[in-house]
Amino acid sequence: MSTFTVYFCGTSATHFDSHNANYWNGELIATLASNTLDREFAHWIVVDGPGSGNLQADNLTVESTDHPYAGVAFGKGWETNVRHALNMIKGQFEWQREKLTAERYQTLKKAGIPIEDVEIKGSFWSRVYDYGDRKVTPQQLQQQIVNQFRKGGKIPAKVNIVGWSRGAVSCHMLANAMLADPALKHIPVNIFAVDPVPGPLNFQPERVTLGPNVREYVGFFARDERSKGFACVVPHTDGSTKTSVFPLPGRHATLVGNAALDGVAGPKILAEPGMVVRHLAETCLRRWGVSLAKCLNLTKDELVRAHAIMYQHDGMFTEMRKHSYTKVTESQGPDRAISYGNQWAAFSKVAGSNFAPAEGLAAPLQGAKAPYGELLG
Repeated sequence: MSTFTVYFCGTSATHFDSHNANYWNGELIATLASNTLDREFAHWIVVDGPGSGNLQADNLTVESTDHPYAGVAFGKGWETNVRHALNMIKGQFEWQREKLTAERYQTLKKAGIPIEDVEIKGSFWSRVYDYGDRKVTPQQLQQQIVNQFRKGGKIPAKVNIVGWSRGAVSCHMLANAMLADPALKHIPVNIFAVDPVPGPLNFQPERVTLGPNVREYVGFFARDERSKGFACVVPHTDGSTKTSVFPLPGRHATLVGNAALDGVAGPKILAEPGMVVRHLAETCLRRWGVSLAKCLNLTKDELVRAHAIMYQHDGMFTEMRKHSYTKVTESQGPDRAISYGNQWAAFSKVAGSNFAPAEGLAAPLQGAKAPYGELLG
């Protein structure tokens, strides 16, 4: 029986961000996907985030509804992403790109492939261009890969979901969609979420709660983010779920590899939070059955040293609180304002016996130790 992994990119982020210059060693989600050694489509997929420009539209198993502005502002398109992931878990498609696009048509023409001329319909004011049909659609190719390489039946035995920002909230949405699907509700799910930010008006139950199909939930949250509209969510999980949440210094993008002083752009200065999250993501994924290349493989001493450096640079991290992606800041007292389930809370108040470790987001930034025994085993 197989394991299937879904990588959800964040808002405006794409699978090409493994080479984005704003991230000193590649944006985390895109980098994890590009380093996955198993067979794409049969064992894993990567999904571009809302508002990222429809770069994957031809390859989705549902017709794309992403919009560049509504996607950034409100997450429009992430329901489509979740439906696509559901279809890929089942090894099926409900839509396929049967028509050639203008870009694909020109590519074939330039390559000297015999192809019919473009058919032009309509009047001068309302012309429609028909570039012809595809002989084989991307969706048919994907399904054939699933049929050939997914062993033990089409439905995988386990699903891992990894995401950042709205991609992390998409992890919650997919897990709940699986629980509601009779064919998938029995599948155990593991989630690795990095600073899940749903955005304004997006705190519905399927985004802020999780059911008993989630076996393990690991979340990392940015302590120093203060942008208005960037409240993260710690989901309410089922009592049977092993739930581990950890605070790290820095802003929303710091945790996925941005090492700039302002958390946006600049030289590599504050790299340790992104390095720690990447190492622990790789550790969890390998423990969950994923084959990865180019892993950091930090030792426990190196983790302790990374925490010591973060502790030493704590003043630089707290200075980040003056910056905002939206030009306006917000907080809850001295803390970041967040949502615990559907209730507002102060960042450091999210703790208790339902978390492992129980300190939750109240864990101090210490130079003495790195508190990840629950993840490292």
